[in-house]
Amino acid sequence: MSVSDHSFVRIHTDGSCLGNPGPGGWAVRMECKGEVRFLSGGFARTTNNRMEIYAALMALGALTRPCRVELHTDSRYLCDAVEKRWLANWRRRNWKKADGKPVLNQDLWERLLPLLETHQVRFYWVEAHVGHEENEAVDRLARSEAAGTNLPRDEGFQ
Repeated sequence: MSVSDHSFVRIHTDGSCLGNPGPGGWAVRMECKGEVRFLSGGFARTTNNRMEIYAALMALGALTRPCRVELHTDSRYLCDAVEKRWLANWRRRNWKKADGKPVLNQDLWERLLPLLETHQVRFYWVEAHVGHEENEAVDRLARSEAAGTNLPRDEGFQ
């Protein structure tokens, strides 16, 4: 999506996994200046949390210039990691959680960080499966991707 400097973009993301771990899918709905675009994909074996992060990563990575972004997700994990500054603390502690254990999905968080620094992103949590039109749309698309055939390997998933 090509946008001018500091354009406002509303994004809805979702991740899905058929089994956890299992085949997974991710989906994005991007809206800017009345134009709507969908992105989606999937992996043969992954986790739901990875797909939630991956959807945000793909959405922000698709922006060609710095933007103001409103990102809606039904993932508390993703939303809280950014909005409650867990992500900044994990990085500061060399990718260790407060209990000293390694942070899961470090590979994706490390890819997401520069995008969060490029764009002015505000995360909003939305409740899943309650009829929120945009969230339901990305949920359907992510589930469809997870059910696909010939899905690639998620290289970051052990």
